[in-house]
Amino acid sequence: MVAVKSGNADAFLAKPDRLPDVVLIFGEDSGLVSERVRTLIGVSVDNPDDPFSLVRLDGDEIAADPARLLDEAQTIPLFGGRRVVWVRAGGRNFAPAVEAVLALPKSECRVVIEAGDLRRTAPLRAVCERAKNAAAVPCYADNEAALERLIDGEMRAAGLSLKPEARDLLVTLLGGDRAGSRSEIRKLVLYAHGRAEIGVNDVTAVVSDASDLALDELVDTAFAGRTSELDPLLSKVREAGTPIGSIFFAAQRQLAQLHKWRIAMEAGELSSVDRLQPPVHFSRKELVGAALQRWSAARLAGAMTELAEAVLVSRKTSSVAQAVAERALLSISRRASAGAARNLRSPERV
Repeated sequence: MVAVKSGNADAFLAKPDRLPDVVLIFGEDSGLVSERVRTLIGVSVDNPDDPFSLVRLDGDEIAADPARLLDEAQTIPLFGGRRVVWVRAGGRNFAPAVEAVLALPKSECRVVIEAGDLRRTAPLRAVCERAKNAAAVPCYADNEAALERLIDGEMRAAGLSLKPEARDLLVTLLGGDRAGSRSEIRKLVLYAHGRAEIGVNDVTAVVSDASDLALDELVDTAFAGRTSELDPLLSKVREAGTPIGSIFFAAQRQLAQLHKWRIAMEAGELSSVDRLQPPVHFSRKELVGAALQRWSAARLAGAMTELAEAVLVSRKTSSVAQAVAERALLSISRRASAGAARNLRSPERV
């Protein structure tokens, strides 16, 4: 049974000779799914010039004709070498066809299946996680560490360096989708062509927010204590189908950053919202400033514990994860409102 952990996915795929005959790549980050699928196909085909070395199939077509996948998996390449069958999952279940392929002896064909987000109980995912000669590789939204690796890799390839404050800012502007993040980084690299180092001004001039802007607005509004404004924002994020994990990640990331800034304020090391590091986009300054007025470092530390507990509950009981996330944000907003009456020094006047 090979159910690859999200954090180990890149290391797992980096050894194509050791991979099983059937590899399912799935997840909420469609850009990352697509990137890993194409990378795996590239290293799995022995003769890329052979037009018959790669076959593309649709999952719904296989569901209608399960023997099609079995036939393709057993086809011998015309010019020898390993070939690939690339399957894009649709809305119909074709897990039985995959099981038939898994019953075959070792072959010179690798089946690469590209799918969206799948529940643990989804037949296709269950089959690939259970079989000894298959693997299921999840692709979830990049966390901060993954974004930093992505940025560093692109910078090395371009022979550029990032100033520390520019790197911190760039991390806050990326996420949500690997393809979008990589596109923004490459746009920045192109903008900085001919120079050796990239600064904050370069990042703010070029990089648009590749994550969900509605999600940023939701989190900022919650921490600013504007409870009456949360309902339409929650509806917007809900209708957009934003993954629960992305909501919690955005909230935890912003909470950690607010805590860091608030400690600096209380130590007399921070005097203005304009001096925050990493810099805050001008469109968010009002809400971030309001949050820093309403929270103390101690109360933010307590909110960290509560938010972590909410994350744990959502993971244990996925059926109520949406409700748990929304309730957590409402709780944060109400606590921020209560903090408005406290005698906290304003970040603009400290």
